[in-house]
Amino acid sequence: MHRAVLLSLSVALLLWPGCKDTNAPGNGDSPSNVVFPVRDVSYSVQVQPLFNQACNFGGCHDNGQHQSPLRLTEYGFAVLTVPGVVVAGNPDGSTLVLRIEGLGARMPPPPGNPLNQNQINGIRTWIVEGAKNN
Repeated sequence: MHRAVLLSLSVALLLWPGCKDTNAPGNGDSPSNVVFPVRDVSYSVQVQPLFNQACNFGGCHDNGQHQSPLRLTEYGFAVLTVPGVVVAGNPDGSTLVLRIEGLGARMPPPPGNPLNQNQINGIRTWIVEGAKNN
């Protein structure tokens, strides 16, 4: 009897949706739950947490071994290391935006889920607003 209760609870926890609101603009199939505001995007509140959840893990844009020289673990690496990745004030000239929008090599690459539209718009807004370290 005790095992049956534990098994039922385990299955329920696996299927439990938790607090995730699938209608919220930051959720869906994105690898991150970060939701961006329409304006006043903060690097420390939205951008870096998005990078941490969607880009910075073994073999990708972390401090480990990976093919790309781009590390997205902190502002200086994300904005200054590889010229053209982030062009302050110019999202259409920023390689980061081209990649997350799926132009060229899509990031995150398959089979990973792409960022959702709110997150892409948020990165664009952050860049338009000057790509500040705020």
